[in-house]
Amino acid sequence: MSATTDTEHGIHVDVESEYLPEQSDEAGNRWVFAYHVRIRNEGEQSARLLTRHWIITDGEDRTQEVHGEGVIGEQPDIGPGQTYEYTSGAVLETSVGSMRGSYQMLAEDGTCFDATIAPFTLAPPHALH
Repeated sequence: MSATTDTEHGIHVDVESEYLPEQSDEAGNRWVFAYHVRIRNEGEQSARLLTRHWIITDGEDRTQEVHGEGVIGEQPDIGPGQTYEYTSGAVLETSVGSMRGSYQMLAEDGTCFDATIAPFTLAPPHALH
């Protein structure tokens, strides 16, 4: 689990990853993971999630960056006290990796800011000691 709070704007992000063995092909070096994200607005004003930026690193230190509008086709407006949740996925060529990133947000008052997402691990159960 990863948790990051943007203290100035009150955006709190929790991420939990899950290995998907039924979609993976270990012999073919295809490791599939889901990640479940919960974004809570503990601030004083609404904030719209405009874009995302992910940095995905596999076990051999190969990095891919993902930039895009919104998440899962949405640009949610998260009001004070509200939570937005979604699930997405990542595919690695190694059994272990990590992700980190940020959401670019627009506050109700017109202020743009980044909500940082702390690094979290992608690994099958019992892969790490």
